[in-house]
Amino acid sequence: MRTLPLAVAPIIAGSAAAYEFGDFRPGRAFLAFLVAFFLQVGVNYANDYSDGIKGTDEVRVGPLRLVGSGVAEPKHVKMAAFLCFGLAMLAGLALVWIANQWWFLAIGLSAVFAAWGYTGGKHPYGYMGLGDLFVFIYFGLVATLGTLFTQTSHLTLAGWVFAIAMGLISCGMLMANNIRDIPTDREVGKKTLAVRLGDTWSRRAYALEMIISLALVLLLVPHNPWYVLLFILIGPVMHSCFVVLSGNTGPALIPVLKQAGFVALAFSILAFIAVYLGHLNLFVEEVQQFTGY
Repeated sequence: MRTLPLAVAPIIAGSAAAYEFGDFRPGRAFLAFLVAFFLQVGVNYANDYSDGIKGTDEVRVGPLRLVGSGVAEPKHVKMAAFLCFGLAMLAGLALVWIANQWWFLAIGLSAVFAAWGYTGGKHPYGYMGLGDLFVFIYFGLVATLGTLFTQTSHLTLAGWVFAIAMGLISCGMLMANNIRDIPTDREVGKKTLAVRLGDTWSRRAYALEMIISLALVLLLVPHNPWYVLLFILIGPVMHSCFVVLSGNTGPALIPVLKQAGFVALAFSILAFIAVYLGHLNLFVEEVQQFTGY
């Protein structure tokens, strides 16, 4: 459940960029949300299944897993994963049909394969330290820019800033999760990026990802001063960085995951508010010019 904000936040952020462009379409945004939501839930089930049958959850520190704990049959969890992937594909088909962007089908299929391949198959890329790259691409660039493009058929500066920020925050959440699991992942041969970087550099990477995601907003402030609202998040971001950089381990890092999800969701909502207020300012200025006041 802690990862679900990452399914919502890129859709809100992409829609904010579409609204700034002047072509926000709520129906398409909702379909994009359904795609992201079902993919996210499907990924969770797929990871639960794959890690469970590989035995990598036997020494798990984090929340209960269905297969690893024996609560559910592996085949049932696998079925749930593919059901979610199927629902995501149906929503995606509806979206590309309405938006008339059929080439997005290839991106959608690649997202499903990426969701399964994270921990599934003979050579899961999550076990090779590539999980962070794919999370950045799909939870950041694809989800955010895809939402923007299916509404406007354009990519904008705000869209790119939001997409990169969403990707970095998502990577931050994954990094915090993997820092917590470094000892157990090493034990089972799971070479995540955190395992490869080591404890100290992984913590520094988390801090950089979170800080840069917020610093990128400086690129947008000259175009719309209301974007300064996003710097309200300096407090939560710095607090999470302090917790990680202080050397906390094991369960003490679990709240950081929730905080990263909060930052992503709050970032997207504040971005939408900033865009709305910026449009409101423009409307007032146009009225003043028309009336002479």
